[in-house]
Amino acid sequence: MKLTGIVALFLIISSNSFGQNINTQLKKELDSMYVLDQKYRELMQIKQDPKKADSLAKVYRVNPEDLSDHLWNRQNAVDESNIERVEAIIKQYGYPGETLVGSPSNEAVFYVIQHSEKIDQYLPLVEKAAQEKQLPFKLFAMMKDRSLMQNEKEQIYGTQASGFSAINKETKKAEWTWIIWPIADPENVNKRRKEAGFDQTVEENAKRLNVDYKVLTIEEVNKMKVR
Repeated sequence: MKLTGIVALFLIISSNSFGQNINTQLKKELDSMYVLDQKYRELMQIKQDPKKADSLAKVYRVNPEDLSDHLWNRQNAVDESNIERVEAIIKQYGYPGETLVGSPSNEAVFYVIQHSEKIDQYLPLVEKAAQEKQLPFKLFAMMKDRSLMQNEKEQIYGTQASGFSAINKETKKAEWTWIIWPIADPENVNKRRKEAGFDQTVEENAKRLNVDYKVLTIEEVNKMKVR
C-alpha cells in the first residue's frame, strides 16, 4: 500500500476509534503528528518518478537536484518538533497506548521515536507498552531491530535494511548498496517474525524494500564497506 493510502487509512480508522475512555484531544494531536511524520517521507517516495520530481521541485521552488536535500531538511525540522512534543506527552501520560487514545493513534508516538535519535532511551517504554498490549508487538520488534543495528549488533526480526558505499565486484567501482542488516540465528527468523505478528517473511519484506536478501555477518558487512 502506498504511503498516501496508509495515511488515509490511519485517519479513517482513527476517526472510528472514539470511545468513552479515549482522550479525544490527545488523540487528535497524535493523529496530526503522525501525518506530519509521514508527510515529506511520502513525498520522497513520490519523487522517484522523474515527472513528479520535476513538479515537486517547482512547487518548492528548488532545482530538481536539490529536491531531496530540501525535503529532508523540512522533514528533519518536523521530526525535531515532534520528538520534543512527544517527550512532554510521555512525561504527562507515559506511553499513550490504545486504552488512552485508541488505535491506530497509539502508533503515532512509536513512529516519532523510531525516526529520532532517542530510540535507546525510550525502547524500554515501548517494550512495556507492547507487553501490555497498548501497542502492536511487531512495532516494538521493529524498534528493537533498529536499536541493535545502530549499535552494530545483529538484529532479531530482520526488519531493518542498511545502505552504504561498497565496491561492485564486476565494475570495481564504489556504488551505493542496500542490504538487510545481519540477523541473529537467520534460520529461525521467519518463525520469530510470525510470533511477533509480521505477515511477511524476511524474504518478502526484503523484496518490499527493494533489497536482495542475503544472509550476512557483521564482519562480512564491515569488509564490504568503503572506508
